[in-house]
Amino acid sequence: MTMRHLLFASLLLSGLAASATYMEAPAMEDPEIVVPDSTGFTFTDVKVVRTTPVKDQNKSGTCWAFSGTSMIEDELMRKGKPELDISEMWTVRNCYIDKARKYIRTGGKINFAQGGSFADVLYAMDNYGAVPEEVYAGLEYGEKKHSHYEMYAALEGYLNGVMKNGNKHLSTAWEKGFESILDAYLGKAPEEFTWNGKKYTPKSWAKEMGIAPEDFISITSYTHHPFYKPFAIEIPDNWLWAESMNVPLEDMKAIVDNALDNGYSIGWAADVSEGGFKWRQGYAVLPEPKDEADMDGTELSRWVQLSDKDREASQFDIKGPVKEVAVTQESRQKGFDNYDTTDDHGMTIIGYATDQEGNRYYKVKNSWDTNQLYGGYLYVSEPFFLDKTISVCVNRNAVPKTIAKKFQ
Repeated sequence: MTMRHLLFASLLLSGLAASATYMEAPAMEDPEIVVPDSTGFTFTDVKVVRTTPVKDQNKSGTCWAFSGTSMIEDELMRKGKPELDISEMWTVRNCYIDKARKYIRTGGKINFAQGGSFADVLYAMDNYGAVPEEVYAGLEYGEKKHSHYEMYAALEGYLNGVMKNGNKHLSTAWEKGFESILDAYLGKAPEEFTWNGKKYTPKSWAKEMGIAPEDFISITSYTHHPFYKPFAIEIPDNWLWAESMNVPLEDMKAIVDNALDNGYSIGWAADVSEGGFKWRQGYAVLPEPKDEADMDGTELSRWVQLSDKDREASQFDIKGPVKEVAVTQESRQKGFDNYDTTDDHGMTIIGYATDQEGNRYYKVKNSWDTNQLYGGYLYVSEPFFLDKTISVCVNRNAVPKTIAKKFQ
């Protein structure tokens, strides 16, 4: 997903028949020591929940669908169900159609982009069902991996052309034309399919899983709205205008920690455009700015000779655990209001760990394939999480009762 420009952005389901032939994911041993390459970090997993394999969104701004679907797949396993591979592109297709309708109705005044939110996954599965990956892979355009540049340009151009027509009203054909583009790239929508010897419709397959949208809740933490009340986060990709429960920062962290301790994975919407987000190296930190007063003469002389660009880059020349920013409710709000924190990417939090100095990190599953240091996972420091989180999505049962009773 393109950083900062394609913003993103919940979840569903629980349970297929016990007769399903899918293998369950192996239990993850605890703890696991992750030895560093040249990063200077040594991470020890403290708690890791069961999760499905890392996938690859490749060149598509669909992180919200991959991370939201991952959380659903994890929820199924948490309840003792077989491991599933649920189609992300089925969700993407149906969200595009409803997003297009709203875009047309508002005269193009809302965001029409590849991004979305976790709420979109819940919404699409509730209204349009779900299908297995093997039934709807969404690769009907000669590519082995997802690449949506051309498709998105065609969809956006089509909608803008529809609105510019000289008839001063819409024909009855525009939606069929829009869907034909989706058919060409992703494939025609299956009305029914056979899976494990049984016939399903998308809705009946989703129903058999047994989870409803109300099973999940989106949580955020900002001071421009009252705490313990829901509001729609003002980000472009929230085209559904879905609401998140607003809580103090310490409560948001407590909800995430409680979820992990009780075996739930968590959808995580965050800013990943920061210099301390080191995907290839497998970690994300929020270094405290260099203080010239703490530099010796040699360091200071080198520092002042650097250009502003090189000085900023050197801030993130990290060789192991560093002193990080002390994040507060106020600093977090300032970052959001000033566009320092933007809605860039969706991932799945699946555990927590410590480094060799005892600092705590969240273990996060990404959807950018496995060709990085930790096979598609990274370790996110608590300060980075506290400062750069837009929202999290969790099972409602994961919210501590002492916090849930304050919700209005």
